[in-house]
Amino acid sequence: MVQAKKVALYAVVVFVLYTIINSPSRAADLVGVGFEGISSAAHGVGEFMTELVN
Repeated sequence: MVQAKKVALYAVVVFVLYTIINSPSRAADLVGVGFEGISSAAHGVGEFMTELVN
Protein backbone atom coordinates (compact mmCIF):
# COMPACT_ATOMS: atom_id res chain seq x y z
CA MET A 1 0.00 0.00 0.00
CA VAL A 2 2.83 2.40 0.83
CA GLN A 3 4.47 1.75 -2.54
CA ALA A 4 1.19 2.46 -4.32
CA LYS A 5 1.01 5.84 -2.58
CA LYS A 6 4.59 6.62 -3.61
CA VAL A 7 3.90 5.67 -7.22
CA ALA A 8 0.75 7.81 -7.26
CA LEU A 9 2.61 10.76 -5.75
CA TYR A 10 5.42 10.45 -8.31
CA ALA A 11 2.85 10.24 -11.12
CA VAL A 12 1.16 13.43 -9.92
CA VAL A 13 4.50 15.24 -9.63
CA VAL A 14 5.53 14.15 -13.12
CA PHE A 15 2.16 15.24 -14.53
CA VAL A 16 2.39 18.66 -12.86
CA LEU A 17 5.94 19.20 -14.12
CA TYR A 18 4.96 18.04 -17.62
CA THR A 19 2.01 20.44 -17.65
CA ILE A 20 4.12 23.37 -16.44
CA ILE A 21 6.86 22.73 -18.98
CA ASN A 22 4.60 22.13 -21.98
CA SER A 23 1.94 24.74 -21.30
CA PRO A 24 2.84 27.33 -18.69
CA SER A 25 -0.18 29.52 -19.47
CA ARG A 26 -2.56 26.57 -19.03
CA ALA A 27 -0.84 25.65 -15.77
CA ALA A 28 -1.26 29.23 -14.54
CA ASP A 29 -4.95 29.08 -15.44
CA LEU A 30 -5.36 25.85 -13.48
CA VAL A 31 -3.63 27.35 -10.44
CA GLY A 32 -5.86 30.41 -10.69
CA VAL A 33 -8.97 28.21 -10.80
CA GLY A 34 -7.72 26.27 -7.78
CA PHE A 35 -7.11 29.40 -5.72
CA GLU A 36 -10.47 30.81 -6.80
CA GLY A 37 -12.15 27.63 -5.53
CA ILE A 38 -10.30 27.83 -2.22
CA SER A 39 -11.25 31.49 -1.89
CA SER A 40 -14.91 30.71 -2.57
CA ALA A 41 -14.89 27.92 -0.01
CA ALA A 42 -13.33 30.17 2.62
CA HIS A 43 -15.87 32.89 1.87
CA GLY A 44 -18.69 30.37 2.25
CA VAL A 45 -17.34 29.17 5.59
CA GLY A 46 -17.03 32.77 6.74
CA GLU A 47 -20.65 33.50 5.82
CA PHE A 48 -21.77 30.34 7.58
CA MET A 49 -19.92 31.26 10.77
CA THR A 50 -21.31 34.80 10.65
CA GLU A 51 -24.86 33.52 10.36
CA LEU A 52 -24.22 30.96 13.06
CA VAL A 53 -23.10 33.66 15.49
CA ASN A 54 -26.08 35.88 14.66
